[in-house]
Amino acid sequence: MHTLLATLISLALLMQTAGATGRVVTLVLPRDLTADEGAAVEVKVGVIARGAQIKVETTSGKLLGVISPYGLRSGDEAGTYPIPVPPEAISNKRISLRLTLSYNRSKRAPTAQEVRSVQLKITPSRQ
Repeated sequence: MHTLLATLISLALLMQTAGATGRVVTLVLPRDLTADEGAAVEVKVGVIARGAQIKVETTSGKLLGVISPYGLRSGDEAGTYPIPVPPEAISNKRISLRLTLSYNRSKRAPTAQEVRSVQLKITPSRQ
């Protein structure tokens, strides 16, 4: 009975991640956060198609934000976007994120030209 239950749980977890598209990155804070600090992910976006969006979520599925550049000229880089990270999403100074590019009803991992860099930064907390 225990083996059957363990198998069913493993299968359920596998099914949750099997359909997941996107690029997974693991980021590390340079040090522990103090009481008056927070963290943010900075995503540097290169050239993406007009109407494309980049979803940033934890690998467990918690949505952190969506980057949806607007008003760019065709061929221009989209810029750098900070996305706040809740403290509970960080474990042992690490966070694993999934970035997914959506365009014309399709979803895929962004290329290295579309997402140039992803960094985890320490920020002052709002008070």
